[in-house]
Amino acid sequence: MDGIVSDVGVGVKRGSDELLSSSLYNSPNSGMSSISDGTSNGSDSKKFKVEDAPPSRVLHIRKLPNEATETEVIALGLPFGKVTNILTLKGKNQAFLEMGTEEAAITMLNYYMAVTPHVRNAPVIIQYSTHKELKTDSAGNQRAQAVLQAVSAVQGGGMPTSGSSASESALTPAPSPVLRIIIDNMFYPVTLDVLQQIFSKFGTVMKIITFTKNNQFQALLQYSEPVNAQQAKLALDGQNIYNACCTLRIDFSKLVNLNVKYNNDKSRDYTRPELPSGDGQPSVDPSVAAAFSKDSSSLLGKIPGALSPLNAAAAAAAAAGRVALGHTGTSGVLLVSNLNEEMVTPQSLFTLFGVYGDVQRVKILYNKKDSALIQMADSNQAQLAMSHLNGQKMYSKIIRVTLSKHQTVQLPREGLDDQGLTKDFTNSPLHRFKKPGSKNFQNIFPPSGTLHLSNIPEDITEDDLRVLFSNSGGTVKAFKFFQDHKMALLQMASVEEAIQGLIDLHNYNMGNNHHLRVSFSKSTI
Repeated sequence: MDGIVSDVGVGVKRGSDELLSSSLYNSPNSGMSSISDGTSNGSDSKKFKVEDAPPSRVLHIRKLPNEATETEVIALGLPFGKVTNILTLKGKNQAFLEMGTEEAAITMLNYYMAVTPHVRNAPVIIQYSTHKELKTDSAGNQRAQAVLQAVSAVQGGGMPTSGSSASESALTPAPSPVLRIIIDNMFYPVTLDVLQQIFSKFGTVMKIITFTKNNQFQALLQYSEPVNAQQAKLALDGQNIYNACCTLRIDFSKLVNLNVKYNNDKSRDYTRPELPSGDGQPSVDPSVAAAFSKDSSSLLGKIPGALSPLNAAAAAAAAAGRVALGHTGTSGVLLVSNLNEEMVTPQSLFTLFGVYGDVQRVKILYNKKDSALIQMADSNQAQLAMSHLNGQKMYSKIIRVTLSKHQTVQLPREGLDDQGLTKDFTNSPLHRFKKPGSKNFQNIFPPSGTLHLSNIPEDITEDDLRVLFSNSGGTVKAFKFFQDHKMALLQMASVEEAIQGLIDLHNYNMGNNHHLRVSFSKSTI
């Protein structure tokens, strides 16, 4: 049948160029059916607001890239519920997406009010349509309808009952419930639990194994049913987890069942929370594992982690066993208030906030020394730090962390004495994340009473480390060396004491050019 594309592949190995082929479109006027929401093109000549139209299960999507495909438009709505109709207006760089229910459309729009939707790394605008349903000319909109039929068949776990042979051949049954996932351009952390959050939107995730091969972070992920793997591959292949990076490359694995021996940060069997953690690996809290073994939609609520970009704060919080979705901002500058002005220094703020990103500059305000501006490397790192450090206790005071309206932290004018309140850390050798794909990205956790110590000299004993951290003003409750004695876990009496210990002793010179590395751990001893 003319106009029906044969490369809308579900369960068929294909390159991203095929998936994103602009040939999916008909002529610019195909299937328009005289639908308009008050704009004649994709420009911003007229400003639209969500409140301009009441809630509707039809959503109007504008400013789509010229080469965007129906598959990508449908993928915007997949995590929120069933997509029942689609109309693309290529000449106008627009589309209309009809959701199965008004509630699904409301959830979708509420999410995209907090996280800017992207198609092919370009931001798009989504609002309610004035139309309550789409009435498309099936003869003129065949291509889009074929794509939608393919997706609907996968959503329903079956095959299309009517349609082209091309669509049917593309929808061959998934060969395996196991997906092989490669992360390209991995500039931000992609933890095992972040993957679970994203992929659980398409079915029950049973097992995940992560590993590095050929200097690439990869994962094997097993669903309970092959059809779930099929749907996830259709929606997520080629999508970015974070803005313009961490691109998912997904294919079916030759394996049909994963053998997971340990539940830790590298592998997990959500059906068997009793598995050991393995030597030298942080264990998984049984209650968290048990919760994740169920349908995780109850944990994630209405936050779909399946689209580009996934809010960095939400991703990091999900990896810690909680979800925190705040309004995103473009600034990489944080305002930190309620500081202990007698104790805090630019160096102490650099050390603490440096756990969650590369701090560029710190400025304690001259006329308000209980507040400071901290410039992170980018807005994602700023939100990551904010999500973890807001409300924590530092030097006996509960600090408040918010996004600043400032875009940069200004250095003092040359010759002006600012009493050491401003410091530029741009070229500091102590940045934890200066190397893209660094293993440090895999070990970002909220402040906890347990610290992870590394780079420990061979001649340093447990007593040496206990005394060292006790002298920082806390009580060491427990200690455990790893097998090689180069790393250890040390548990303080409280989170506040652990924060103090990290500030005081990260990069502490242990002798013979061994500088202690200190970070937060999610484990307990």
